[in-house]
Amino acid sequence: MKMGDARAARSRAAGEPGRIKAPAGRGRPAWLAKAHRRYLDILASVYIYNEHRGYSSIDRVLDGVRRQYPQATAFIATVEKHRRDERQHYLMFRRYFEARGAMPYLVDDTCGHIDRLIRLTFGCGIDDLDADAMIDDPEMFERLCRVIMLTEMRGMRQVEILLRSPLMASDRSLVKIFRVIERDEPSHWAPYEGWIRDHGGAMPNLAERMADAWVHRSLILFKLPLLYFNPRLVRRTAWQDEQDLPDGYAGRAVASEAWPPGARQAGADRRPVEVGDRIDHGVAAARRPSLHAGNRDFEAR
Repeated sequence: MKMGDARAARSRAAGEPGRIKAPAGRGRPAWLAKAHRRYLDILASVYIYNEHRGYSSIDRVLDGVRRQYPQATAFIATVEKHRRDERQHYLMFRRYFEARGAMPYLVDDTCGHIDRLIRLTFGCGIDDLDADAMIDDPEMFERLCRVIMLTEMRGMRQVEILLRSPLMASDRSLVKIFRVIERDEPSHWAPYEGWIRDHGGAMPNLAERMADAWVHRSLILFKLPLLYFNPRLVRRTAWQDEQDLPDGYAGRAVASEAWPPGARQAGADRRPVEVGDRIDHGVAAARRPSLHAGNRDFEAR
């Protein structure tokens, strides 16, 4: 075989540029590899939706907290770090799809843990919440803190489960993203738990814990299988952050957060965050606590 023919054969074996390829598997049937690829894409699509929903919702909380509690600088700083982390996680998932020449599947708020928990707790969707009125009411704000706290704790446990799953092992890029999330997650619920304790509030009650458990189980047992077996499930045609308002907090943050430290923020030198980039948020991450550490009256289930 001539060298040119051999190069062409290797090119055909590698697939055309931009073509979605299933995870490699030695001796695995093509249909099984395709089924595995669909599972991973749906999983990543649900996560990128939740990461975007997370940081865009935190923007509203931050605006209210800065107005109502400007003296709470330490709390504001930790919530800002939470927002930055969520944004960075979103960008890593986006880069994951971009590197494969694919778009995420189109999922809606029925796949959002925080969306569904907010609806069960407050009786309305996130977009319908009056954030200013809620932050002005200490009791309502503490309830919101408990919802965020439960969501982040649940996210931590789910990431640990995913990282132990053999279904994840073949996709190293996705594993790296979840390792970053695993590292960041403990510092996300800590500020809200601290706020509740500092203001003499109560930890999540039985009804709130049951709502959290129901949302999680319904997503895993019903929603995800329905997505997987839905032949009409389509991919997005635009990225979620293309709808972010340029004049809001998110718009001000993108310019400084979309690029890791050391990358020049001018013209062609800009690049998205990639898996493996070292991200220094300027706020020391909290030591990774146990879900039960320092919390005797709340047992995460």
